[in-house]
Amino acid sequence: MDLSKQFKEFMYVGFSASNGQGSALFIVDRWQFRTFGLVPSLSPVDTINEGACFMCSSEDLNSDNSRFADADERRKKSGEMSLLFGGLAAFAFSGALILGFLSYALIKKLRSRMCRGREIDRTCPVEMNRVPTRLSLGAIKLATMGFNQNRVVGEGGSATVYKGSLPSGVEVAVKRFEQSTVNNRLRNPFRTEFATMVGCLRHKNLVQLHGWCCEANELVLVYEYLANGSLANLLHETSPNSQFVIPWKKRVSIVLGVASALTYLHEECESQIIHRDVKTCNILLDAELNAKLGDFGLAEVYEHSSSLTRIATTPAGTMGYLAPEYLYSGVPTVKTDVYSFGVVMLEVASGKRPVDEGGLVLVDWIWILWGGKSVMEAADPSLMGNYDVVEMERMLTVGLFCVHPNAEKRPNVREAVRILKGEAPLPVLPLKKPMVGIRRILSDDFEDLENPCEDYIAFEEPAWMTPKSEFG
Repeated sequence: MDLSKQFKEFMYVGFSASNGQGSALFIVDRWQFRTFGLVPSLSPVDTINEGACFMCSSEDLNSDNSRFADADERRKKSGEMSLLFGGLAAFAFSGALILGFLSYALIKKLRSRMCRGREIDRTCPVEMNRVPTRLSLGAIKLATMGFNQNRVVGEGGSATVYKGSLPSGVEVAVKRFEQSTVNNRLRNPFRTEFATMVGCLRHKNLVQLHGWCCEANELVLVYEYLANGSLANLLHETSPNSQFVIPWKKRVSIVLGVASALTYLHEECESQIIHRDVKTCNILLDAELNAKLGDFGLAEVYEHSSSLTRIATTPAGTMGYLAPEYLYSGVPTVKTDVYSFGVVMLEVASGKRPVDEGGLVLVDWIWILWGGKSVMEAADPSLMGNYDVVEMERMLTVGLFCVHPNAEKRPNVREAVRILKGEAPLPVLPLKKPMVGIRRILSDDFEDLENPCEDYIAFEEPAWMTPKSEFG
C-alpha cells in the first residue's frame, strides 16, 4: 500500500482506543516503523515466543509480511517504477526517523506529566521516567533458582512470590501468576496489575516495578524486594524465637505512609486509581519499616472528571476489609478504599486481625468499646503501654470514622490524615454502630403499605445496613 501521498513531511503518530464505560489503560508494547522490506526486531529479548504473550500477536506480523510480499511482486512487474520507489523509500525512511524522535519526545513528556503528583515527596530517590525492563524467562529462572520452593516468600489467590537475585546482586521479589487466573476472561490479575504499575506509578510509598516477563505461558512481574515482608506478618505471626513488636512511633509512620500512597492514587495521579484490596498483607515494609502499598491485581482506573455511571462488578477483595455498600452494589469508589484503610488503622492500633478465629469482627468489637466509653481497651497489649495515649485514642477514633457504615459520612484519606496529625478536630461519632436497612427497589403496590420498615429501622440514618459480621 503506497501511503506516500498521505504522509506529510512532519507528522505526529499515535493511537486511540476505547473500553466503553469500563476502566482500562492501554499500552504501546512495541513501536516500529518500516518502509519496504522487513526490519529485524529491536526487542531486547530475542528468544521470546510472541504468540505466547497476551500483548504480542503474530497476526499483525503475518499480515505485514503478506503486504510486503505483494509489494515485491508489483515491483517486479513494474521495473520502470523502481527509481520512484527508491526515492519514496528514502523519503519514508527519513520521515520515520523524524516521527520516531517526535513520538519518543511526546511519550516521554506525557509520562513525566503522569508521574508528577501535586504533593509527592521530592526527597524520594526515584527515576521518574524509568520504564520496567522486559526480562527473559531464562533470567527469571536463574534469579529464582528455577522457581525453587525454598525461595517462596508469599502466596496469594492469583500468584506466588519468590525471592530472587539478579546478576547485578540486586534482590527482587518475583511474582509468578497462576495460569488459572491468567486465562480468566473476566479478570486477569496480571494484565490489570501490569497496566496499572507501568502507568508510571512513582511514589515512595508504592512498591516499585522493576521488570516483567511474558514468555512460554509464564507471566511474571519483578518488584523491588522489601526485607521485612508484610505488615500482617509482623503484627500477627511473630515467631516465639523473635519477640519483635513494632514500636508505636513506627506504627503511626506506617499508617501515614499508606495514607500518602492512597492520597496519591485517589487524587494526584492523572487517572483515579481505586486499589480495592487495601489490607495489611498488601502493605510491605523495608529494612527501616517504611510502608509501601503493593498488589494492584484488583485495581480499577477511572477518569477524575468522568460523569459516566460506574458499572457494578462482582465485589472483590478480602472479607473484613470490604465496605458494606460495596458488597451490596459492586461499585468501587474512593470511600471503598477509605473503609479498608480504616480497618488497617484499627488493626495496627489493636494488634488484632480483622476477623479472628472465633469469628469476632474487629470493627464490631471496637464499636462496642466505643459505646461503653472504653475504646482505649482496644490498644495492643503487646505494646505494654509504650505509646502516646492521645495518638492511640486519635487513631482508634479516626479508624471508626473511616469504617462508618454510611459511605457519605466517611472522610477522604487526606481529611483522615489531618485528624491523625491533630490538625483537625476529632469527629463526633454515635455511641452505637449505626444499624440501617438495605435500599430496596420496591414495586408500586409495595408503596401502599404503611411504613413496612418502621419496626426495623431504629436509627435516623440513610437506608443502609452493614452485612452480618460473623465470618467463620
